[in-house]
Amino acid sequence: MENNSNTQSVVTKPQVTTTGVATGANTAPARTPYRGSKPGGFAGKSFSGGATGGRKFGGKKPDGRPGFVKPDVDYKILNIRRVARITAGGKRFTFAVALVVGDKKGSVGVGTGKAGDTSSAIEKAIKNGKKNMIKVKTTKKMSIPHEVAAKFASSRVVLRPAPGKGLVAGSSARIVLTLAGISDVSSKFHSRTKNPLNNAEATLKALQMLS
Repeated sequence: MENNSNTQSVVTKPQVTTTGVATGANTAPARTPYRGSKPGGFAGKSFSGGATGGRKFGGKKPDGRPGFVKPDVDYKILNIRRVARITAGGKRFTFAVALVVGDKKGSVGVGTGKAGDTSSAIEKAIKNGKKNMIKVKTTKKMSIPHEVAAKFASSRVVLRPAPGKGLVAGSSARIVLTLAGISDVSSKFHSRTKNPLNNAEATLKALQMLS
């Protein structure tokens, strides 16, 4: 007697597990990192302006102000100080800059500026120095006509003509005389102060007395 019952065969398929593979329309191949890039570095990042407030190098600041513009006079920084101010929200730091500006044609000045960053402080100091510029009375060989002495705060300086010796000066006096275009002059400080701003102001006052 034949057995009419159907024999069912069970076929076991191997299970394939996928770990960490996302499928769908949003799947994108992994990007190859830039050569030489480091985690957290600047490789592949954009500096163009936009909602993030970024800006291109040498462009304008996010608020529309132009970047640092090279002045039409020469300048030399005397010192840069970081000043802290205590407020209700904590410490706020600003930068104070003192510098000397001049055209090396007989005009020279000393300026100071204070701002939240060094570039803005330098710009303010240059503008202040240009306002304080004086015209120095010199000889045909760009020397001083006679000896002169001046005092500013605790600094006292004496300037003397030195024909054929070049510029014999140090500290801030050399910076002021160089940017004024003066040569064949010797200077000597009769004070123990090392404040570069006071020494520069004393030298500038001495040059102003020549007029």
